[in-house]
Amino acid sequence: MDAPEKTPADPGSDTSSGNPQPRPKRGPAPSASAFAAISWLRDVTVSVLIAVVVILFLYQPVRVEGTSMMPALVDQERIFINKFAYRFGISDINRGDTVVFWFPGDPSKSFIKRVIGVPGDKVQVNDGQVSVNQALLDEPYVPESYRDHVSTPLRVVPPGEYFVLGDHRSSSNDSRMWGTVPRHYIYGKAAFVYWPLERMGLLR
Repeated sequence: MDAPEKTPADPGSDTSSGNPQPRPKRGPAPSASAFAAISWLRDVTVSVLIAVVVILFLYQPVRVEGTSMMPALVDQERIFINKFAYRFGISDINRGDTVVFWFPGDPSKSFIKRVIGVPGDKVQVNDGQVSVNQALLDEPYVPESYRDHVSTPLRVVPPGEYFVLGDHRSSSNDSRMWGTVPRHYIYGKAAFVYWPLERMGLLR
């Protein structure tokens, strides 16, 4: 009688004893919550880095102090100013822009005002009414109750300088008193109110 055929050993079994070898243990697989936490941390880190770059190079938060730009801006309001547009000549400084600049009389202080006259403009204030190039300026941003009765002689805005006024004319210290602002003193354009929340929005 033929001897019985030997069955080949199963892969992974002990050929000497016939007992199966223990498989190596693996650590527990990362849970879904761990993956979610890592993903959240990554997203937060990227968002913070983007915010830092935007604030440092594009926008800067500033606090409004005083009432000279009411009703557009109120005391202690927080806004973002765009530092990028004017710095690299991407945008011109235009009549009607609300700009932030170093005060010519004391460059350690910064003011925020509205541009009324650009280089070459002829600006005159007669009993509180502003004329630019012999035409009465339409100023919907100045409520009638905020006007005053100040008059100034006609002046031509010098090259590279700007004539600025506050919207609250009766409480504003501006170009009517101390003259024009050199271009290189202007470092930002008011862009967006972010606090208080009820006044949040773009500035015009």
